[in-house]
Amino acid sequence: MTLTAVRKGEGTAELHPLQPFLPDGARTLMLGSFPPARHRWCMDFFYPNYINDMWRIFGLCLYGDKNHFVDEEHRTFRREAIVEMLHEQGIALYDTAAVVRRLKNTASDKDLEVVEPTDISALVRQLPLLQNIVTTGEKATGLLAAHFGIQAPRVGAYTDFTFEGRTLRFYRMPSSSRAYPLRLEKKAEYYHHIIHN
Repeated sequence: MTLTAVRKGEGTAELHPLQPFLPDGARTLMLGSFPPARHRWCMDFFYPNYINDMWRIFGLCLYGDKNHFVDEEHRTFRREAIVEMLHEQGIALYDTAAVVRRLKNTASDKDLEVVEPTDISALVRQLPLLQNIVTTGEKATGLLAAHFGIQAPRVGAYTDFTFEGRTLRFYRMPSSSRAYPLRLEKKAEYYHHIIHN
């Protein structure tokens, strides 16, 4: 699948290139901001940038090995193993922005203008067993808090809120980007509870 460009006001905007990953029985929904530009991808899935550490964090948390999901020889990730693990762990994935405009040619959240946020309520309704929503960066946290009209927790913390009669827990995790100034092992400590919940 390729990134689709659309015209919305000034400049070219991009539609989200992936469908939500919503496995049956998911109890946790992880939301980032938006995928990097296609030329930065090493696989067709979420967190596709080889220098993003999300799948190394999962490797550390589940197997004590940051390279468990990494194919070092081909500089990519083991997508099939990741998908299988997400099904087993009951973790759904998507992003908080449906359409963005890149203000600069970077993968940084600060250079993304959100043209259209994701309808997060619609995602939640598709996940009847959902208990936790996890944001994986500052922009995602801000968009989720604004969507539900709730206060954003500090990094590593959570807040409970009610949506359509359901009590959900909103966790804010540190970004898996290497631009976020925290060691990989420390990031994994934050994510450990979410992954093992």
